[in-house]
Amino acid sequence: MIKTVTSNWALLLGIALLVLGLGLQNTLLGVRAGIEAFPTALTGLIMSGYSIGFLVSAVFTPKMVANVGHVRVFAALTAVASCSILAHSIMVEPLSWFAFRFVTGFCISGAYVITESWLNKSATNENRGSLLSVYMVVQLSAWAGGQLLLNVADPGGFALFITASILLSLAVVPMLLTASPAPALAPARHFSLKKLYRSSPLGFVGMFGVGLSQGAFFGMGAVFAGAAGLPIAQISFFMALTIIGGVLLQWPIGKLSDLFDRRKVLIANTLVAGLATGFVGIVGTADFTVVAAAFFVYGGMCLPMYALCIAHTNDHLDNEDMVAASGSLVLTAGIGMVIGPLLAAGGMDLRGPAGFALFLAVVHLGVGGFGLYRMTRRASLPAEAQGQHIYVSQPSPIAQALAQEAAVENQEPQQAEPASQSPLASSPGQGYT
Repeated sequence: MIKTVTSNWALLLGIALLVLGLGLQNTLLGVRAGIEAFPTALTGLIMSGYSIGFLVSAVFTPKMVANVGHVRVFAALTAVASCSILAHSIMVEPLSWFAFRFVTGFCISGAYVITESWLNKSATNENRGSLLSVYMVVQLSAWAGGQLLLNVADPGGFALFITASILLSLAVVPMLLTASPAPALAPARHFSLKKLYRSSPLGFVGMFGVGLSQGAFFGMGAVFAGAAGLPIAQISFFMALTIIGGVLLQWPIGKLSDLFDRRKVLIANTLVAGLATGFVGIVGTADFTVVAAAFFVYGGMCLPMYALCIAHTNDHLDNEDMVAASGSLVLTAGIGMVIGPLLAAGGMDLRGPAGFALFLAVVHLGVGGFGLYRMTRRASLPAEAQGQHIYVSQPSPIAQALAQEAAVENQEPQQAEPASQSPLASSPGQGYT
């Protein structure tokens, strides 16, 4: 593990700086939107711009890399993202902010693809799983740290925008000085959403639900906290504590899913997340301790769900389809992340801050209900027939592929046979669980 970190320290440092700045900017915009009295629905649209740009970039970044190379594209994207952050403080207007968020999402997605491609190239069969685990800890820890940076200056001024811009600019330095050779971006294999649903209905619905929930929380969580009357220090702590919940519970939940029926673990996770947020929606937000504790539980249950959905889907895919399916899984979550902030904003317009918590509850309880329904349609895989859980928390094309490759390598020989030959495979038209 130590060797894995030391040999990839430049890439990991660059990613940490990138995510630190992005985490600060994301929460800062939610807080600043409240200060500027933007309508909640417009704020939801602004926050969705990031996810739209993120998805669009997945189409164009590989073409740009093929034309001019990794280093130039990475430097250009990071420079534009840094400028886009500063532009928010100059043009404080909803339509402009939506455009800037789109640009930021486009650039950050491309930067992720390039940096994670470097990590993927340095991974071997022996260290792939540990490298991915380290990467996710670095990413989530930096995201949590970015929330706390909200306290270093007044969100109503320019300083925090400048801080986020500086962090993104500094992220370029270790990346460009790394000795690792730039990798080639292989063209993605096609795996349709329809085929993904037929392969694993619960994996597909769960992944879409994860996108809705995480898109709503990361896009509108600071808006919710501000509307609940929390001061800046408590908003930053609230956001960070939710992420820390995911960091702390990621490993034990993954371990449980390897030892027991993964589908039941996934259903239990989403139901607990739904009950925690539903409790806040019912009792209100007057007591910060209650809200923080409930969202710590929500983060601990929701953030690991991305990996659970991947692992559950992989349990019903042929080995050769796992990497191909990664793009469709990211797309499914990405679509949810576009829609999530918009629906959460609508819930807040209808019910105030409680509407945000109730929206999250409806999403998670809905996924749990669908999972319980699927249990009536098909028997579960025995624990010994499941693949190994791989730790990845957020939609990201290359990290997803890295996880899928690790899953393929960890498959036992008996799980490499086509699913249609398995005695647990469903009949045509019934789909998998």
